[in-house]
Amino acid sequence: MAKILIIEDDLTFSQLLEGFLKKHGHQPFIVHDVKNSFKILAQDTFDLLLVDYRLPDGTGLEVLSHIREKGFNYPVVIMTSFNDVRTAVKSIQLGAIDYITKPVNPDELLMIIGGALEKKTESGKKATVEHADFIKGKSTTADKLYAHIDLVAPTDMSVIIQGESGTGKEYAARTLHAQSKRSAKPFVAIDCGALSRDLAASELFGHVKGAFTGAVNDKKGQFEAAEGGTLFLDEVGNLSYEVQVKLLRALQERVIQPVGSTKKIAVNVRIITATNDDLLNSIQNGEFREDLYHRLNEFKILLPALRDRGKDLELFIDHFIRLSNEELDRNVQHLSAPVKDLLLNYDWPGNLRELKNVIKRMVLLTPADTAGLESLPDEMILAIKQAPKPTGSDLKAINESNEKTLIIETLIKVKYNKSKAAKLLNIDRKTLYSKMERYEIE
Repeated sequence: MAKILIIEDDLTFSQLLEGFLKKHGHQPFIVHDVKNSFKILAQDTFDLLLVDYRLPDGTGLEVLSHIREKGFNYPVVIMTSFNDVRTAVKSIQLGAIDYITKPVNPDELLMIIGGALEKKTESGKKATVEHADFIKGKSTTADKLYAHIDLVAPTDMSVIIQGESGTGKEYAARTLHAQSKRSAKPFVAIDCGALSRDLAASELFGHVKGAFTGAVNDKKGQFEAAEGGTLFLDEVGNLSYEVQVKLLRALQERVIQPVGSTKKIAVNVRIITATNDDLLNSIQNGEFREDLYHRLNEFKILLPALRDRGKDLELFIDHFIRLSNEELDRNVQHLSAPVKDLLLNYDWPGNLRELKNVIKRMVLLTPADTAGLESLPDEMILAIKQAPKPTGSDLKAINESNEKTLIIETLIKVKYNKSKAAKLLNIDRKTLYSKMERYEIE
């Protein structure tokens, strides 16, 4: 049984969620705004948070920022009815573990909650990335990427891995470690974005008893935990200026000093860092030390966005379908023509992470062997509207494009109830079926 905090301003929906979660053995608590969520988070602990994006006095992003500042390690799932995956991507960058769009599908919600609870880890550490979740691409871009990894992995050079959220930066770091001379030693991953300003130094360098309020025992930092191995600092640009100073000293002198201690401890670790943004911009804005940047940037690896991976996309789709079939006991073997077309032409702002989540949801919602459009998120289907329209004076082609878009939007609106769709479109069911077949809409 998990304690789940629901932060949702819709009274009816929050009550439905409460009943649903109780039915499945969880212990839900409800608040309806940002202000009261801060109060209850200060008074109680939870296993998981379900947070609505838009709240009366703010947004779910403010809740995420508050959790990060306070150093809480709660898995957070963002709920949004705005069909905007870019909002979800921003939420994940701030620390959300997943997102779900309204209206919420019960099976999908249970799958996401189960996955979020499984990924819960010790404070400040990221969930382990299993190598089985990933597959090497075969494109020219992928060949260049792995050539760079093969080249630098055996050295002790510090590496910066730069790429958009969801491109697999931690997997690249683990690959570097696995192919290094330190592979038999620990690999320790730290999410710097999840470290509070007050506790970051303690998490990295350790502290002694009595160093600050709450320091009831001596604690070893992650530098010591990674001794002889690799320390991976994800989103290193989020470290405060004061911690950057201590990190630079640790790299230069190869010693650390626990918070509250006068003792210096020798360390031997390789540093790999990752960032969503170019740290040169942070240097220009005075947010990141230039001398630390040059210490970290002995070699840089750029991870391409999924939309730039070319033929690799089909390879990843097939791979994630196989994994999801195994995990969810499904047998999806085929994609309908509209589904395949949409998956290959979508721009994937959330990259591999988004693709994996979309494929897993698609497999979950496909009881047969062929996935149809109804198994994809509405925001992806609506992306068809933004596809290039026929140009020129071909009136027939323009009318057909508009008609296809209208039919798809209407089907989404009525949750694929074809009788209701035909009524709204002012045509009979036979005509609707004929047009759906013509436009390959399933």
